[in-house]
Amino acid sequence: MTHNPIDVSVRVSPRLSALLSSRANNPESDQPVTLAGVRRFLSDLLPDDFNEAERLHHFDVDISILDELDALIEEFDGDALAIDFVQARASEPLSRAIDVVVGDENRENPPTLGTIRSAILDGLGARLVGDGELEDDEDDMLLPEIDALIERYGEDTLAEELLRYE
Repeated sequence: MTHNPIDVSVRVSPRLSALLSSRANNPESDQPVTLAGVRRFLSDLLPDDFNEAERLHHFDVDISILDELDALIEEFDGDALAIDFVQARASEPLSRAIDVVVGDENRENPPTLGTIRSAILDGLGARLVGDGELEDDEDDMLLPEIDALIERYGEDTLAEELLRYE
């Protein structure tokens, strides 16, 4: 399996990124998921006897995702890890938490993912719930999400680089 040293996720559509993420993060998968594995998964969803028009109407998977995945396989090889092609951004609730830390006028340095994790452990989520900026269930997801981002990018990654504005 090939692990790509550059951020190729910026070249992947949001729909394909979501599909790759769901396959790569499947708890039932006992091996790292590759692009070829995701391609086989998609092929299994689309019966051979369906014509192209039926595929487009009956499945959320359409030919453009297959074409995009095939192009990635051609360029990066089928053994490339699917997770490398997933666009990672902070969720909207985590982006709000990051914004609060970034806006702290007492900070000397831009906050890293590790800084955000520390703030969450120190009660940032509960404070945001109290201020009405987050729902209770959103607060519960901050720590697992920041831990996943730290695992992928490292705790010294600037948190602002992963902000999502919608």
